[in-house]
Amino acid sequence: MTNTYRELVIGGVLIAPIVAYAAIALLAFLLLRPLLRFIGFARLFSNPSLAELSLYVAMFGLLALLV
Repeated sequence: MTNTYRELVIGGVLIAPIVAYAAIALLAFLLLRPLLRFIGFARLFSNPSLAELSLYVAMFGLLALLV
């Protein structure tokens, strides 16, 4: 089974699928951030910024792998 990658076309410019995955992961992460602040996600880590970056990278990796 082979994947057929569908490029995103914006104004006649082909955008690689990986860029679309990064944008979707960023949007999902930004929507998830208020919930993370509400439950106290930052208190669990000594470096909350690095933990949030790691969460974004994990979400991006899962999107690239599964979509």
